[in-house]
Amino acid sequence: MMRESARKGSAPTRNTLYRSSPPLREGAIVTRHDGRSSAGAVRRALLAGILYIPLAACSFSMPLSPFGATPDPITTGSIGPVSPLADAHDHEDWRRARAALAVALDPQGSGTRVGWDNPETGNAGAFESASNPYVRDDRVCRDFEADLSFAEKPPRTGKGIACRMSEADWRIDGFSAENDAADAL
Repeated sequence: MMRESARKGSAPTRNTLYRSSPPLREGAIVTRHDGRSSAGAVRRALLAGILYIPLAACSFSMPLSPFGATPDPITTGSIGPVSPLADAHDHEDWRRARAALAVALDPQGSGTRVGWDNPETGNAGAFESASNPYVRDDRVCRDFEADLSFAEKPPRTGKGIACRMSEADWRIDGFSAENDAADAL
């Protein structure tokens, strides 16, 4: 099919847009202009699918834990207590208590009683070292006594062990309140 140019004042030119070809019979292999057949393209696509789909499985990762090791426990939708001393403490209570504990247990300190309070919650407490510093598991540790008072609960006293993790950070390794049995009743 031919087309003529429609510009004014120019001589008509002919551009070939389409070539006519004989009609195809059913099942015929079509050859493209570059000499390759459409059946070859289908074979290549099928071969690529056979090769690349199994390789997609290589993108999955598996944990590399030693055989027989127990997996970490899965915690779903629960938030543990903020403070190892009492469930009634919020984040600000524990921040203040932790700072007072670090001062009271300082190995260079005299072991004086150090108090803390949070006027927003009404919770308060005091710590006092109950032993000289000692080494346990390559860390400096100290026994302590705690007096805790709460806005909505009876006061509680207890004893515990704390070990130094860094210059001003102590981790409580154990704490037992002396009047927990009375609270449970």
